Amino acid sequence: MQTKSSKTLNRTFSVAPMMDWTDRHARYFLRLISKHCLLYTEMVTTGAIIHGDHHRFLAFNAEEHPLAVQLGGSNPAELAECAKIAEKWGYDEVNLNVGCPSDRVQNGRIGACLMAEPGTVADCIKAMQDVCNIPVTVKHRIGINSRESFEELTEFVATIADTGCNTFIVHARIAVLEGLSPKENREIPPLKYDWVYQLKSLFPQLNIIINGGINSLDQVQEHLTHVDGVMVGRAAYQTPYLLADVDRLLYQDSAPALTRHQVIDKLIPYIEQQMAKGAQLHHLTRHILGLFQGLPGARLFRRHLSENTHKPGASIDVLKTALTKCPDFSLA
Repeated sequence: MQTKSSKTLNRTFSVAPMMDWTDRHARYFLRLISKHCLLYTEMVTTGAIIHGDHHRFLAFNAEEHPLAVQLGGSNPAELAECAKIAEKWGYDEVNLNVGCPSDRVQNGRIGACLMAEPGTVADCIKAMQDVCNIPVTVKHRIGINSRESFEELTEFVATIADTGCNTFIVHARIAVLEGLSPKENREIPPLKYDWVYQLKSLFPQLNIIINGGINSLDQVQEHLTHVDGVMVGRAAYQTPYLLADVDRLLYQDSAPALTRHQVIDKLIPYIEQQMAKGAQLHHLTRHILGLFQGLPGARLFRRHLSENTHKPGASIDVLKTALTKCPDFSLA
């Protein structure tokens, strides 16, 4: 079957969807550091979109493009409705979560448990493709307990690919659905990058994006010799200035990256704008705590923000004071 167009999205480097982390404020901040990487929303369930406040769950800033929304669900009709809504809101891609291992999502037949039902996933992907013109992609594990073989993984990918889906984001660990917490599922099951490489060899026509345990751009560049793209999660959030070299190294963009202080200078007007709309300072600054990781003053920067941004009446001056804890070496 002919694959559905990938549009013009460049998935060489992306930041993973992370619950409680990759909200619109975090994405605005990360976009200041990299202009080209693909950003993802937190997972949004179909029920939240269909029965909830669209603005709350889907609103974003125009600066966040290219931007994908990740959906959680297993009902094809509901996912199709949500895909249509997401396209109208202006997202560049719709992604289906088939990787989250938490008990809460399993109870709703969402996430990694769906790897046991490749036919259901295929029905969901097809239903979404039928109603929207933006790419529909899937993010999944290499398996789950009880379906841990490479043969079962290839069966899963082949079944979904038959719908015309051509982009697979593969977390290179199985998910253990009983007995491990979501955090443990990100750390305990062994990484099998070679399985993801083999998928690319078996399905050269597909875009295979690798995810899991990737902490440096050196690792990213090594993976890119085997697959089409790399998705980075915790490292991109906890040490966000990792993204500063992404545009130069991976997108051949010669424009100089902003310094850390310049990033904050550009972020301050956004924070003031959001606070004027009722946002709390600590909800905005919690995403930037790792910006100076590894540099002199980083600990004092984090401490000042952590101890003061949640206080009643906290203003942008708290951030400006925190910034003075870190020397601006670009001025030396």
